[in-house]
Amino acid sequence: MAAFEISVDYLQRTLLDLLQTPSPTGDTDYVISFIEGELVSLDIATERTAKGALLAHLPGEFDRRPRAISAHVDTLGAMVAEIKPNGRLRLHALNGVMWPTIESEGVSVATKSGRRVRGSVVLTNGAAHVNPEAGSVPRTAANLEVRLDERTSRAEETRLLGVEVGDFVYFDPRPEVSDAGFIRSRFLDDKACVASLLAAVKAIRDADITAGQRTTLLFSNFEEVGHGGMDGLPADLAEYVVLDMACIGNGLGGDEQHCSICMADRGGPYSKRLTEKLINLSEKRGIDLVRDIYPFYGSDGGAYWRSGGAAEVALIGPGVDTSHGYERTHIDALIDTAELVAAYIIEE
Repeated sequence: MAAFEISVDYLQRTLLDLLQTPSPTGDTDYVISFIEGELVSLDIATERTAKGALLAHLPGEFDRRPRAISAHVDTLGAMVAEIKPNGRLRLHALNGVMWPTIESEGVSVATKSGRRVRGSVVLTNGAAHVNPEAGSVPRTAANLEVRLDERTSRAEETRLLGVEVGDFVYFDPRPEVSDAGFIRSRFLDDKACVASLLAAVKAIRDADITAGQRTTLLFSNFEEVGHGGMDGLPADLAEYVVLDMACIGNGLGGDEQHCSICMADRGGPYSKRLTEKLINLSEKRGIDLVRDIYPFYGSDGGAYWRSGGAAEVALIGPGVDTSHGYERTHIDALIDTAELVAAYIIEE
């Protein structure tokens, strides 16, 4: 069994850097540049796709069954949908934002000039001393707005700040690491997996181990809106392992301390042979891999198949609590994910 060591310090540090780099769907250049820099420092060839995703290439000992591994860099977020007459902003959600979870969150509005205008998400007419229903009204796109931290009370004044319809709005991630190893932040989906993948690649490079088969790494940037999974991948792939957060909730076996493998999601079962291969690898490495089914979940693997991809597909990832809200995972789950990915990469 080839010897490599996952650097926990690198894994955690890289995750925190990723979390602090905004990357809502459609505005991912900053985080792609960060990942590109990490791979270049490991002397790994990279290229960008026309859609802005990042590909990296690992030569293999063999070329019988070419592989791909992906993790998505795009996150939830929002865009300015309207500059309201009072100078505040109505938002358009980028996919699965749960509106009640972002009330009172700090935001930055990214303007065309490069300026970031600070503000926060508040309830329209939200003062309890004015509106007796403020505590009970449903939180939706229609009654939450961005209150900018600028002297503006009219749409014209907000526009003078450089804010316009279509500007991206970044929610504050607020990452924090506890002494017990828990990491909580927005956007652990899917930056926890991106960090685990980078840590796995670094471990095998540091150990001077060559990939077992020619391997392509895809850092996709449109997963949250359903069309990121095939971007630039080779046509001759035999296997495709997708890294994405593992679900935690009623009726599921996963938790924040473990890596899980998804046997099936709303699109149906994943590839039986490749799934069993990963389970066997986890047993060899002493990784307690949790099996689960996610009935309301989709991934880049499903997008790959729907786009005509012919490779076998499997899905693994660290357990993440309260997905699409203020999320939490544990460093143990990230280490197990990175170790399993590294073992897969070097497997013949």
